[in-house]
Amino acid sequence: MKQLFALLTLTAVLNFTNTTNVYALETETATEQTAEDSATQAKAEADAKAKAEADAKAKAEKEAQAAADATTPDVVEEDLSFTQIIKQKFIEGGPGFMGIVLVCLILGLAIVIERIVYLNMATTNTDKLLKNIEDSLNAGGVEAAKEVCRNTKGPVASIFYQGLDRSHEGIDMVEKSVVSYGGVQMGLLEKGISWISLFIALAPMLGFMGTVIGMIGAFDAIAAAGDISPAVVADGIKVALLTTVFGLIVAIILQIFYNYIVAKVDNLVNDMENASISLIDLLVKHQLSKK
Repeated sequence: MKQLFALLTLTAVLNFTNTTNVYALETETATEQTAEDSATQAKAEADAKAKAEADAKAKAEKEAQAAADATTPDVVEEDLSFTQIIKQKFIEGGPGFMGIVLVCLILGLAIVIERIVYLNMATTNTDKLLKNIEDSLNAGGVEAAKEVCRNTKGPVASIFYQGLDRSHEGIDMVEKSVVSYGGVQMGLLEKGISWISLFIALAPMLGFMGTVIGMIGAFDAIAAAGDISPAVVADGIKVALLTTVFGLIVAIILQIFYNYIVAKVDNLVNDMENASISLIDLLVKHQLSKK
């Protein structure tokens, strides 16, 4: 009987120990599963966050690329010649104001070329002309001197001819004739210069007007799109800047030629005045020699 009771007790102890070990193993397994689930959830959250950041970065890069595509021409400018670049920028600026600015440049250059040719043809070696007139006066008189003036081009020779033609009326009349006809010749020298100054002022003003209109178009695009991204306003701002640049370039080119022409006219006028004084001195000397 005692042996049976001891056997039953041993069996109960063994069953209790196995039950405890199983419970502990289940508890440990549950804890490990909970930790694994937490790690998996944290990794999922990190992956979702990284994916969101990657999507945001990709979206920003896409917008930047779109803006760059909107502001970058299809053809690489480094592969184009200077003339092709000018032509491309002219087209991008719009035919409206860019065409008017181009007309200002063409008309201004036409007047500039005409004035430069005229002024160069009007330039005379006054010292040589005075020497020929003096020799003619001494050799053949006033008529011979007038013949020299008729065969010489330029405003100085024309003024000399008018003065010699009135020499029989006295020195005072010669002086008045030279002064009056000198004013006429100076007006001919300055003919058309005012148009050049008009185009110099008009070209940049047209460029600035194109700038204002381009900015208005940019703000209209912003209002229509409800967005202020660079791609929306790039076209309007480009037109505004191109019209201003071309207007300033035209004004600079014409201004350089305008200053050259004005300086040329001033030199010719000074030569005319100095030569006229020398002519009067020659006539006075000639009349005194006749007496």
